Amino acid sequence: MRDHREEFEVLSRRLNEARVYLDVERSRKRLVELEAELSRPDLWDSTELGQRVTKEYGQLKGDVDLLDGLADRIGDAEVLYELGVEEHDDSVEGELDGQIAAIGAELDTLELRSLFTGEHDESDAVCEIHAKDGGTDAQDWAEMMLRMYQRWAERRGFEFELDEVSAGQEAGILSATFIVRGRFATGLLSGERGVHRLVRISPFDSQARRQTSFASFSAVPFLEELSGEVDIDEKELRVDTYRSSGAGGQHVNVTDSAVRLTHLPTGIVVSVQNERSQHQNKAKAMQILGARLAERQREERAAELDAIAGPKAQVGWGAQIRSYVLAPYQQVKDLRTEHETGNVNGVLDGDLEPFMEAYLRWRRASAGPPAG
Repeated sequence: MRDHREEFEVLSRRLNEARVYLDVERSRKRLVELEAELSRPDLWDSTELGQRVTKEYGQLKGDVDLLDGLADRIGDAEVLYELGVEEHDDSVEGELDGQIAAIGAELDTLELRSLFTGEHDESDAVCEIHAKDGGTDAQDWAEMMLRMYQRWAERRGFEFELDEVSAGQEAGILSATFIVRGRFATGLLSGERGVHRLVRISPFDSQARRQTSFASFSAVPFLEELSGEVDIDEKELRVDTYRSSGAGGQHVNVTDSAVRLTHLPTGIVVSVQNERSQHQNKAKAMQILGARLAERQREERAAELDAIAGPKAQVGWGAQIRSYVLAPYQQVKDLRTEHETGNVNGVLDGDLEPFMEAYLRWRRASAGPPAG
């Protein structure tokens, strides 16, 4: 039988590293506190508090149980190996290889967690897509992107909540606002911010010429409670109500209660149209506006720190980040990380994980000290 001891040592080392970057001891202590909270008879007097405590408990319990489970599985595999060696039983080799590979794959997934360094990376994300240069093709591209991110969210088991869509003049959409709810949604989507370029034979050109079109994507943390970060003065808001209109009704239900908020000091505009009442639409729009204002404040603070630290190379907001080429060849390429694939249809169907992981690793490497 092949010697597996070195593989077990590597798995154990990686597991210990995971315990450090997931801060499992802090999680265990916090679980004790949360269990005390959950036992309080008045916890659900505040639905928001009850949901927050329950969510945090579930996430931390899941982390601790996963790490404990991996430790047990490594131990079980080591016992199986030792028995096989003692009994000269090579028939367990295949089972051992499978167990070692499965444990390694789970540790690979866990190690991505070490790449989430932002304060709100664990949060849900409020996202916007806007058609840019390219006319009807750009509006069609914006709708393709909306589907791409919806399929990605579904693949991960995240909740996708479409809040507003503005239909294009001939096809596609001018813009869309949606919320992705799931752990690390903001962290995963952070690398998608920027301008996405599509090159293809235009389906809207009677001469079948190649067309380049652009659409932008943005994502900011969506926090249910922002009172500690932003204070919105309603006197600084212009509130407009209107009839919602999806593209032929395919995106949202048509109602008379859509709400558009304009924050006059910053010019930020938020529209929501998928809730059942004007009151609910306004409440959701206020939450989204709060999220965008909070992100604006964070960006301003970061810009001040960057100015103090001096210039550094980075891709600025709004820069083109990725190209999707359908003709004359098939390729999706990230212009920052150089990660690329020829499976364009797979990416457009939501297979974005490799690009997101490549960005997170690139971001960590870019943030490190200069070589030499």
